[in-house]
Amino acid sequence: MKITVDANVLVRGLVRDDPEQAVIADGVLRRATLIAVSLPCLCELVWVLRRVYGFDTVAITTAIRRLLETENVVMNRPAAEAGLALLEAGGDLADGIMAYEGAWLGGETFVSFDRKASTLLKKQGKAVQLLA
Repeated sequence: MKITVDANVLVRGLVRDDPEQAVIADGVLRRATLIAVSLPCLCELVWVLRRVYGFDTVAITTAIRRLLETENVVMNRPAAEAGLALLEAGGDLADGIMAYEGAWLGGETFVSFDRKASTLLKKQGKAVQLLA
């Protein structure tokens, strides 16, 4: 079966906070011939791991990299890598993904009120405009 996974399934498999649901998640993930992880799912996963479960950046990036290395997992890898690069630099995965996808869609400048994201993206050589 080819599946599109919701973040809550990945959370159950990673965190194992609900033993019954963890077993169910494990089963569906093992049986899947293809696991599609959307960018919103990835962003939600990071948010939940950080805000709800208190995972640090290293644990989160390790989990995402393991997903990327899993043979039957598909996702927009360049966007995920852009998000990981910003996350590892101290920013948010979602901001890195938005900047990457925006550029892919034809946007030339990342525009934001977020000073931290703007600074980190500028350090990566991206065109950025911080709004006041």
